[in-house]
Amino acid sequence: MIQMADIREWRTRAVLDSGGHKIGTLESVYVDTSTDEPAMATVRIGLPTRHRLAFVPLEGATAGPGYVRIPHDRSQVKHSPAIGMDDVLPAQDEEAVFRHYGLHYEPGAGGERQLARR
Repeated sequence: MIQMADIREWRTRAVLDSGGHKIGTLESVYVDTSTDEPAMATVRIGLPTRHRLAFVPLEGATAGPGYVRIPHDRSQVKHSPAIGMDDVLPAQDEEAVFRHYGLHYEPGAGGERQLARR
């Protein structure tokens, strides 16, 4: 289990794909609102003048000196749902993030969001 205190240290580290190729830089952490455990992160990708934040699941992620390795291919991350650098993920777009990675999406009983930025 990834501990929240540990994952906060991962911010600004390089994010590597399953083959060790750099994808971008870890920007933000999102927790599952039902468990308050780290579930997703955003990775800063794109050209220096046109960055965007792509979502990536943290399950199976490992940390090393100066990097975080995720068990997903760089191409899959680069084609995942993304937001602008100053944007917020709209609630209606959450399910698309989970679907992109083949993950089950479960909003709260009252329609609450499954992800919250920390």
